[in-house]
Amino acid sequence: MSDREHQRLDFLKAAGLADAVRAPLPGDASTRRYERLTTRAGTTLMLMDQPPATESQPCDPSWTPEQRRASGWNAVARLSAGRIEAFAAVAEHLRHAGLSTPDIIAVDAEAGLAVIEDFGDDLFAQVIEAGEPQAPLYLAAVDALARLHLNGLAPQTMQGAGGDWPLLTYDAVALQGGADLFVEWTPKLHAQLDFGSDAVDEWRAAWAPVAAMGEQKASVVAHRDYHAENLIWLPRRTDHHRVGLIDFQDAVLAHPVWDLHSLLQDARRDVPPALETIAFDHYCEVMMVDRETYWRDSVALAALNEARILGVFARLIARDGKPRYRQFMPRVWAHLNANLKQPGLEAVATWFDRYVPAELRR
Repeated sequence: MSDREHQRLDFLKAAGLADAVRAPLPGDASTRRYERLTTRAGTTLMLMDQPPATESQPCDPSWTPEQRRASGWNAVARLSAGRIEAFAAVAEHLRHAGLSTPDIIAVDAEAGLAVIEDFGDDLFAQVIEAGEPQAPLYLAAVDALARLHLNGLAPQTMQGAGGDWPLLTYDAVALQGGADLFVEWTPKLHAQLDFGSDAVDEWRAAWAPVAAMGEQKASVVAHRDYHAENLIWLPRRTDHHRVGLIDFQDAVLAHPVWDLHSLLQDARRDVPPALETIAFDHYCEVMMVDRETYWRDSVALAALNEARILGVFARLIARDGKPRYRQFMPRVWAHLNANLKQPGLEAVATWFDRYVPAELRR
């Protein structure tokens, strides 16, 4: 038996769950693992297992950009490194804002272990595939975002059962760092791509205004990975409470459109264009914001995020040996190609025309 398994057993015993039946769940792209626990009474819970030492250090709020780059990817991107205390603190903040997040039953942040409420398996993506009309789900998800943006005042520090966690801004360093994954990793998939120093300099100059805008307008708590495989449908609840949130431990202070475009320009499933428009308009109406300005900002940040996602998928395929992510890349390219036709992204569009052949952009 491994040392880690001993830790898990000791933790479950301390939580009064030593006799729970454990069933591992399939993994994802992260270093976390989950188990469904079935108690003697027949109720279910989730064991979240994230050993703290498996990732580079998260960003210290005091670090300079140079210190962040020297400390690794999590510091550059302001990711939580999967820390349990981040999950618990963000969960508490979102719950106080009126959203549905799993209750924290037991936590040992130092060990990287937690037992949380089980929201079940009804991911948006799965219930829609099974025949559930998707418009009510997406509008409920937009209502949940609006509720967060209206009521979720952004503190410098969030407090939870595992301890305090800083709310950091999704700043230009993090945004540009995400975009740079494209020029770093896509050549690993396509030998004909070769981005020299001049091309990289032009890339960063083209994206710089978008990254600066994203930082300047960062004003709300963003889930950061808000899409149909991180939202669970809870039909027994009402209104926006039917939207169960998971995987929010990387939350940051960001532009209000960040989660909106993640939801509506999903890398993993097609959202009908008409529904994207209806949902976006619904958000603008509820929030009483200028639709034209928010759409322009959304297109720009969506394009940057899509470049980031293409880089992430390339890394997962080339470095981590996970070829299944290749199936999502045509959809991401389609979103990016469409966004690059919009006003304000001419410099980025010119870069792609110059350095990435059309046959590779699909």
